[in-house]
Amino acid sequence: MVRILQMIGSLNVGGSQTMILNLYRNIDREKIQFDFVLDHPNERYFAADAEALGARIYNLPGFTGFNAHEVKTAWDSFLTAHPEYKVLHSHVRSYASLYLPVARKHGLKTIIHSHNTSNGSGVSSVVKQLMQKPLRNQADVLMACSREAGEWLFGKKACTRDNYICLPNAVDTRRFRLPESVREKYRAELGLTDKLVIGHVGRFQPAKNHSFLLDIFSLVHERRPDSALLLVGDGDLRAECEEKAAALGLSDSVVFTGNRSDVPELLQAMDVFAFPSVWEGLPVTLIEAQAAGLPCYVSSNVSGDADVSPLIEHLPIGDAAIWADKLLNAPPRRDVTEYIVRAGFDARTSAEKMTELYLRLAGEK
Repeated sequence: MVRILQMIGSLNVGGSQTMILNLYRNIDREKIQFDFVLDHPNERYFAADAEALGARIYNLPGFTGFNAHEVKTAWDSFLTAHPEYKVLHSHVRSYASLYLPVARKHGLKTIIHSHNTSNGSGVSSVVKQLMQKPLRNQADVLMACSREAGEWLFGKKACTRDNYICLPNAVDTRRFRLPESVREKYRAELGLTDKLVIGHVGRFQPAKNHSFLLDIFSLVHERRPDSALLLVGDGDLRAECEEKAAALGLSDSVVFTGNRSDVPELLQAMDVFAFPSVWEGLPVTLIEAQAAGLPCYVSSNVSGDADVSPLIEHLPIGDAAIWADKLLNAPPRRDVTEYIVRAGFDARTSAEKMTELYLRLAGEK
């Protein structure tokens, strides 16, 4: 059995965390086990899940902008103390150029994984971009969740190399095929029985564009007073969004659930899914929404690689009225599992591919 070291940063709710936990649940754990390195030790929402599957969790210092030597030294000491690791899979990109050479010095094969298409804005984004540039030549394997995410981090030329792999953010489709009784139960518990429920799952951060989503829902609610907005997730901007909902007179019609472990069930409570992100890589949430059979209206800024079924329609950001019209006239839910599996987004298929890769890199095949 081979233990793979996953540098994930945090185990809080997020797209890359969901992806790696989906992979972990579906991989053959008699052949492969995961251990995690965190640089945000208090962000542990999925820690219990990971440990229940057999993971060990370690904490190492993150990069603050001024402690490059500390980061390198910590990694060097850690890998000296843990010679059992043969493969490092890094989902952190912003300062991976500091520790990938250390890992390779210790004989580890390395994977750098791109999950996004932007570093945001400001000075820190420029610094991150500069630090990320060497990654394409430091890692043994370049991996991305989509073509856009790969080209953004590695450049188009690097994405034509033999060591580049595009691995879609897969989901366990079985978890999203639930009986009608689950939908009825959750709608009743949330006070959403007999309502048109527009849903969204995502962290409250600028990229997710919750403020615009509230503008959209305000127009929907004017025309359908029996409508509700179900927002699953948490984050720094949640309080600001709660204030905006109140200012729009929508407090009684917007449900903020916070972080939840029962996302498949919550998706069953929705009628239509809205995803107006400013930027994304390939969002796991969008694949999950399709697996749940929801018609999805998605920002044109979101990767087309997530369009794995006929349920997706892209809309431009900026005109809330267009979004409101679409949400109010959404088609009924439908089962598109066959499309998702055929497109390679089933977690069991991805787990088989990653098992082969991990064993090869570890010298076990």
